[in-house]
Amino acid sequence: MRLLSLWLCLLSIPSSLAWGSFDKVSWWDTQRRGANGDANDADSDYFEVAKSIGIEYIRLSPAGMKSESKDFLIGDIDDYKGIPKEDLQRFKGVLDRAAETDVKIMITFFGLPGARWRQHNDMEFDYRLWEDFKYHEQSALFWTDLATELKDHPAVYGYNIINEPHPERKDGFQSDKTEGFDTWYENNLNTPTDLNLFYQTVVNAIRKVDSDTPIVLDSRFHASPEGFNYFKPVDGNGIFYSCHFYSPYNYTTHRINKERYSYPECMPGPDGERSAYFGKSEVSALFDPVRDWLEHYGMPKKKLIVAEIGSDRRVEGVGQYLGDLISVMNEEDWHWAFYSFRSASWDGMDYELGTEKLGWKYWQGIEEGKSHNDLVNRHNNPLWEVIREGLNRKPNTFKDKNSD
Repeated sequence: MRLLSLWLCLLSIPSSLAWGSFDKVSWWDTQRRGANGDANDADSDYFEVAKSIGIEYIRLSPAGMKSESKDFLIGDIDDYKGIPKEDLQRFKGVLDRAAETDVKIMITFFGLPGARWRQHNDMEFDYRLWEDFKYHEQSALFWTDLATELKDHPAVYGYNIINEPHPERKDGFQSDKTEGFDTWYENNLNTPTDLNLFYQTVVNAIRKVDSDTPIVLDSRFHASPEGFNYFKPVDGNGIFYSCHFYSPYNYTTHRINKERYSYPECMPGPDGERSAYFGKSEVSALFDPVRDWLEHYGMPKKKLIVAEIGSDRRVEGVGQYLGDLISVMNEEDWHWAFYSFRSASWDGMDYELGTEKLGWKYWQGIEEGKSHNDLVNRHNNPLWEVIREGLNRKPNTFKDKNSD
């Protein structure tokens, strides 16, 4: 009888307590190292392997998950009306598997109401979110609904509101160095194009239903370090800030590199020509806008997450490049996540494959209808060891002058 009473008691405990108590914001007081992944690929084995190799969290996108609705979880990006129940249950199943292996999840969205992900939009950018306040309101409502459902889930340690925002791009600005950007920025304050205003709207909405889960905000210009030059802190507790890093882009992107560049001796110069040298100190210097921003606002290092770092695995010198980049992350004690872990559809940044091309047998298998995961040969290799070594570096507890 005592066992039965205990069992009935446990059934009445809220899910957050049944899983055990946790403080999601203070978890980030120690430098965390993770990976990016697609929720559609995330079975139990995926999380178990991630845990075993030192991945502490997955920045997880549901963009590849299938739905009976037009857009997974959002229902219809053109006009949000609520989260489809079937989608929510499927996504919670993924989060449950993560919780079972104690891998934390940062949820990110490539699309929101009024901003369909380019890969789902015939490769065209969708700027409606930055042109009409109704999509600010719909996005805030979506995040309110999602936070209400997931606030107590033990795996969820971050809401990354939107991946790589770029409202300025709709008016032709891809850098703050472009002539006229200062004027454009000032003229678009308090309009739908105002990124900080959008973030404040969504943060306020989430905090009405969830006071504890960390909220992660990407910088502008597709979450570039330079995006911090025109970025302001947002009011609210548990707010973190994020950038991504694949620079120099002409080097890290295989289809652009075309075997012209190698790290660090033969890298792209200002006009695309091969320059003499671009090494670790030059990589580090590209983060100066982030350092300046943290210093200017008195922001502790633990508030900064470099949520995507990586390079195509086939470019020359990629092992040293990734090693130097991870070294910068760890020397700065910034949180980071490599892109990506075990994609089920793309090999370009699957470092367990090494640096070799896939070969004709792979492409023959694809033509025969076989799956990517069944055809690739993931194995230990020097490139993968660079990632693993960086993941397993002993973490520090933050003690910088701006620590709060």
